[in-house]
Amino acid sequence: MSGAAWRDRIVASDADGLSRAAGLLRAGSVVAFPTETVYGLGADAFSEKAVGEIYRLKNRPTWNPLIVHVADVAAARSLAADWPDGAEELAARFWPGPLTLVVRRAPHLPGIGASNDTVAVRVPAHPVALELLKVAGLPLAAPSANRSEGISPTTAEHVVRSLPDVPMVLDGGPCSWGIESTVLDLTGDVPRLLRPGALGLRVLRDTVGPITLPGAAAEDGEARSSPGLSRRHYAPRARVVLCPDVRDVDRSGLTEPVAVLAYEGTDGTEILSADPGEYAADLYAALHRLDDAGYPTILVQEPPRTEDWLAVRDRLSRAAA
Repeated sequence: MSGAAWRDRIVASDADGLSRAAGLLRAGSVVAFPTETVYGLGADAFSEKAVGEIYRLKNRPTWNPLIVHVADVAAARSLAADWPDGAEELAARFWPGPLTLVVRRAPHLPGIGASNDTVAVRVPAHPVALELLKVAGLPLAAPSANRSEGISPTTAEHVVRSLPDVPMVLDGGPCSWGIESTVLDLTGDVPRLLRPGALGLRVLRDTVGPITLPGAAAEDGEARSSPGLSRRHYAPRARVVLCPDVRDVDRSGLTEPVAVLAYEGTDGTEILSADPGEYAADLYAALHRLDDAGYPTILVQEPPRTEDWLAVRDRLSRAAA
């Protein structure tokens, strides 16, 4: 896509841009918008036709559900058949923020892409996302604004490169967290982690106590109540190879040239912070840069096997699947 075409699709997130975006959403179209995690592709959660457009643009399988973004806790409660005490406690502490809660879905809300009785919901912290939700007056179903299985977008430019047919992208600058929200399932007796993400487990346990960790990746077509559970996800066009030490890899069977993604203390084409939060914030942008540079293979230095790195390890393992 040419630079001129980008400028036609990317719109400033001022009052005029927000008004235009809200008009598109109320008319049953889709709009990409920034959140503090990644850019989302939003549509009216009550319109099955509009939600279907998300799936069409992303080439996303319909068994993969979507997260619904709302403006406040009251709006989240209105979409739930049951709102457990744990949801109230977590929402009070972490919303707006990068936490998604899975609860029983209210009967008046259509299934958001998957045939189950749950809904995944969150209140985003980005001011543009919150203002768009307010101006549009709609709950917005919104997965990441990129082709299915691809690298999530953390800038408006990433969106239009991946989805050239998107009607509009509200530009809110680079996303601060740079990695998707943490998803907790609250439909059982003990909260269950479905997707590790920007919000760490330690602070969540401080609020709700023990949390069950996720099991194996879901198979294609398998019922699920959260996005981000497929074996392959978040992947660049390049082949991703995870390795304990990039210096010891036999490159004879790898397509050259080879890029190296590492963290401070090791050598590489892209060097990210040794802090897990800072690494996560830059990970997708780094993968976009290496993909744009045309590298056919990316060697990735495995991060430490500690809980603080759980979300990063999850994304890299799925990208390398």
